[in-house]
Amino acid sequence: MSTVKHIKKLSMEKQLQGKDFLTLADLSPEEVHFLLQEAIDLKKKQKLGVPTPYLQGKTLGMIFEKSSTRTRVSFEVGMLQLGGHAIFLSSKDLQLGRGESIYDTANVLARYLDGIMIRTFEHEKVEELAKHSSVPVINGLSDTHHPAQILADLLTILEHKGKLKGLKLCYVGDGNNNVAHSLMEGAAKVGMNMTMACPAGYEPDSLIFEGVKAVAAEQGCKVVLTDDPVEAMTGADVVVTDVWASMGQEEEQAKRLQAFAPYQVNKDLCAYAKKDFIFLHCLPAHRDEEVTAEIIDGPHSVVFDEAENRLHAQKALLKVLMKD
Repeated sequence: MSTVKHIKKLSMEKQLQGKDFLTLADLSPEEVHFLLQEAIDLKKKQKLGVPTPYLQGKTLGMIFEKSSTRTRVSFEVGMLQLGGHAIFLSSKDLQLGRGESIYDTANVLARYLDGIMIRTFEHEKVEELAKHSSVPVINGLSDTHHPAQILADLLTILEHKGKLKGLKLCYVGDGNNNVAHSLMEGAAKVGMNMTMACPAGYEPDSLIFEGVKAVAAEQGCKVVLTDDPVEAMTGADVVVTDVWASMGQEEEQAKRLQAFAPYQVNKDLCAYAKKDFIFLHCLPAHRDEEVTAEIIDGPHSVVFDEAENRLHAQKALLKVLMKD
C-alpha cells in the first residue's frame, strides 16, 4: 500500500471509529466504499486463513426483538473471527421486555459492552438507543431500514459485476419496507441507477425517497419509481426482490398476495433484463410467491454468496466502528 493510500485509510478509520451505523443515509459515499474495501480485505484474509484479531477482548451485545438466522449467526461468527465475543440478548432476557426505559438500558449496557447491535421493530427505538449509548450502535434491522444487509448486497454486486457505478438495479415488490429503503440509499451512495416497481399503496416512504433522489443527483445516477415491472426490469444488471409480507405483516398476507401477484420475479419478467443479470434476495424467500424457484435456484442467482457476504460486510463494520 502506498503512503498516500495508507494515510487515507488511517484517516477514514479514525473518521468512522466509534460511529453509529443506523442507516446508509448517514454515511458519505467515501465511507460506504471504504467499508466495502474493508470487507473485501477481511474476506480475503478469512479465505486464506490469516488471523484477524482486531477486536481482541471486545464484546458485542446483540439485542433481538425480531428473530433471525443470518443476522445472529453472521454477527456472532464475525465477532469470534475478529477475536472478540458476542452476547445474545433476546427481549425475553432483558428488562426492556418488562418496561425498562431505553435510556436506562443504553446507559447500563454501554458500561459492560464495546458495541451494541439491535434487531427490532420501530426505527425510533434504534435511534434512541444510539442517542443514549456511549458505545457504537449497529442497526441489525428495523421496520424501515436494513443497512447491514444492503452493505452485503453491494459487496456481492461488486464481486460479480466488478463495479457499482453506472449499473442498473431493478427492485420489484414492496417499496415500503426496510430492504427497499436501504437499497435505495445504498444505490444512490455508490452511483448505481435503480428503478423500483411496486403497486399503488406500497410505494416507499416519501421522505426517504426524496432524500435518496437528492443524493442520486449528486452522484450522477437516478432512482426511479414506477408501477410497471417491465419498465423496471428492462436492461437491468441486477434484479432484487423481497418477501411480500414482512415480519409483523402476516395478517395482511391474503391482501398482499393479490396486490403483488403481477410483480412476481419469474422467467417471463426476467427476459427483459440483461442476459448476464444477477438475482439477489436477502432471504428467507417464499418460492413461487415473490420469486419462482426457477429464478432463485437458477444460474443467475447469487443469493448464497449474498448471504455469506453478511459475515464479511458486518466484520468490516465491527472492525472499523469498535477497534481502538
